[in-house]
Amino acid sequence: MSGPGDGGFDPRLEPLLDPAGLQVVLARLAGAAEEMSAVLRRSAYSPNIKERADCSAALFTAAGELLAQAENIPVHLGAMPASVAAVLAAFPGGAGLGPGDQVVVNDPFAGGTHTNDITVVAPAFAPALDPGGPGGTAGNGAGLVGWVATRAHHADVGGTAPGSMPAGARHIDEEGWRTGPVVLTDAVVDALCTASRTPGERRGDLAAQEGANRVGVERLLAVDPSRFAEVLDYGERRARADLAGLPDGAWRFADVLDSSGPDPDQREPTSIVVELRVHGDHVTFDFTGTGPQGDGNVNAVEAVTVSSVAYALRTVLDPTLPANGGVLRALTVVAPPGTVVHALPPAAVGAGNVEVSQRVADVCLGALALAVPNRVAAASQGTMNNVVLGGDDWVYYETIGGGQGGRPFAPGMSGIHTAMTNTRKAGTDQLGPGTPGMSGVHTCMTNTKNTPIEALERAFPLRVLRQRLRRGSGGAGSAPGGEGIERDLQALTDATVSLITERRVSQPWGLAGGEPGAVGENWLLPGGDESRAERLPDKCTIQLKAGDVLRMLTPGGGGWGRP
Repeated sequence: MSGPGDGGFDPRLEPLLDPAGLQVVLARLAGAAEEMSAVLRRSAYSPNIKERADCSAALFTAAGELLAQAENIPVHLGAMPASVAAVLAAFPGGAGLGPGDQVVVNDPFAGGTHTNDITVVAPAFAPALDPGGPGGTAGNGAGLVGWVATRAHHADVGGTAPGSMPAGARHIDEEGWRTGPVVLTDAVVDALCTASRTPGERRGDLAAQEGANRVGVERLLAVDPSRFAEVLDYGERRARADLAGLPDGAWRFADVLDSSGPDPDQREPTSIVVELRVHGDHVTFDFTGTGPQGDGNVNAVEAVTVSSVAYALRTVLDPTLPANGGVLRALTVVAPPGTVVHALPPAAVGAGNVEVSQRVADVCLGALALAVPNRVAAASQGTMNNVVLGGDDWVYYETIGGGQGGRPFAPGMSGIHTAMTNTRKAGTDQLGPGTPGMSGVHTCMTNTKNTPIEALERAFPLRVLRQRLRRGSGGAGSAPGGEGIERDLQALTDATVSLITERRVSQPWGLAGGEPGAVGENWLLPGGDESRAERLPDKCTIQLKAGDVLRMLTPGGGGWGRP
């Protein structure tokens, strides 16, 4: 490739794209990520990916900065740059990789989140005139243009309980197979399949990720890489412009996690504390004062915490902000090592990705509500209500929806940008009665679908006896919180179940005078007999007999505004 001063093409001297041209590039990148996501879902084997869409896709620059992502799972997407960074550390500049190679990683302490989330990363190489020169990769005759990645929750990767999330886990080794960044080979696939209770699913789902990445590489190479910097700079300008509209200052907010596991020494709550500091067009979320990592699996690695912070900030700022790494340049996250928001090995972390992430989002939104009153929704259900059931050769995993918090803004709109527009029109900072929270939906850090009952009952020895909204569970307010869900699930064969839930003690908080949402409840009905119902803790791993019924009542959302 020709360089500056030699009469050849220098992308740094190219004129900037006009607004229309920039939007075309943004749309092409986002479209490529969405196509990857569609390919992954359509070719996956497991209901968890095919039906629930528990997967994500994204594109990155050669340096590992996020270019675009599909509208998938927030906790996946915000953390995926850490996986790409881990791959770059293992294969600097793509060294040792060639066209067609792909790298797999799921180690939570090497760019992952929890062991079930397997990330497959593929380099995008384009022909280079000088393989050993700038932008080239010596030895493979290609220049590294960028990376594409898919992340998918694999229903079982081994461990001490079906589903690889034993509620009482205290060590990462109890949560199944894990690997740092390695080239995805047949031997690596065989190792995963040997560890898993469902090897056929694992082999098929990994193949689906590889296929989606091949599509992503092809689409990424069709976009002019000299424009990637403009894409990221645009995201940064947009974010800083919105941040400049926030008042300077510091605000502190705290909440709790109900427990770190089922055993007596794991039943104490853990605090999560954040201080929000705004200075000009930069924002810092500082978690100093948060409780230490626990001797259980309710611990989050740093990437999960960063992901949750980015979600909360982008939600409140402006829903039209581009989802790229430029937006994150105006953000600093301080997560002290050894705390529940930055766990260190060998801690178990299975619930960090699914439950700690929810509470981190809650405290960030709570702090933002102090900074910009009437511009943030009340707390949503604050849990993913994880249900993992399985036997020797089958595993079912699902997260159950609940109530969304009542909102001070109109449906389909959110955040500071919308609130500012509304208040300018009204000439006041009061936004009226607001909008009730949605009922029976996934909230905050998860964005999965529910497994259709027909698909669930066809794939697993389970029967859904009841599924309906939990009336009266949303907090009262001028904008009430959304309702949770009531669901009865019957085992048709003996099975092991792990429940990883939160908000069974603490309540989703209301805002602006609104009342909190109802806590969730977990119940076992032996043989389906209501008279023998046993209340279960928020986290447990127990054995079910054929005919037993698992009843879950999920939390409602907090209310906004005085009732």
